Amino acid sequence: MKKLSIIIPAYNEGKTIHQILDKIKKVDFGKDIGTEIIIVDDCSKDNTKEALETYKKNNPEVDIQIYTHTVNQGKGSAIRTAITHVTGHITIIQDADLEYDPEDIKLMLDYYFEHNLNVLYGSRFLNKQNKHSYSTFFIGGQIVTWISNILFLQKLTDEPTCYKMVDSELLKSIPLKCTGFEFCPELTAKIAKKGVKIKEIPIRYYPRSIEEGKKIKWYDGLEAIWVLLKYRFTN
Repeated sequence: MKKLSIIIPAYNEGKTIHQILDKIKKVDFGKDIGTEIIIVDDCSKDNTKEALETYKKNNPEVDIQIYTHTVNQGKGSAIRTAITHVTGHITIIQDADLEYDPEDIKLMLDYYFEHNLNVLYGSRFLNKQNKHSYSTFFIGGQIVTWISNILFLQKLTDEPTCYKMVDSELLKSIPLKCTGFEFCPELTAKIAKKGVKIKEIPIRYYPRSIEEGKKIKWYDGLEAIWVLLKYRFTN
């Protein structure tokens, strides 16, 4: 049996965290796939912690591990904390909001095994039915992707995607230093420098607005570009 580790970094997601967990619970990954959900609450100021504890208590059949930062450190730090607790063969990142559909994890997992991969990204841009909330995010994502392709000889369409599925042994071998949203470009850069060609398949995307809790900012795109440039020439 193979085991899938689903990492969820969470910050002030008390309104939606139970919904995304319900969606994951409903996915039929197959009888040969075990799962564990590793959630890191990055010192939320809302009721995220209480919502998680209640959900775990009411769903004992779901393997949920909850870890809490006593100080807010950022998405990258939350993911790095979660990685240290991963016991699965494959790991994927899942945001705590509802922008990504966990049913697509099953599609990615099937493709991952079918093509004997070590890394697979879910691309929002390969699915032409997807809409994007802000033109600045759309353009910024395309620029970051274009630069990552040039610097690391990849053929990606969506470098900043949340859905990054990686062999856990490979993931743990990468010395990540990120604390915030620069997790994505750092992981991409360091995977590429190991000589891995990153594959993609289309996924669904339901963008939320800033008013609904979207946290990434325009300047995170500039940081992503800087990180790609930095790790092209350093370790």
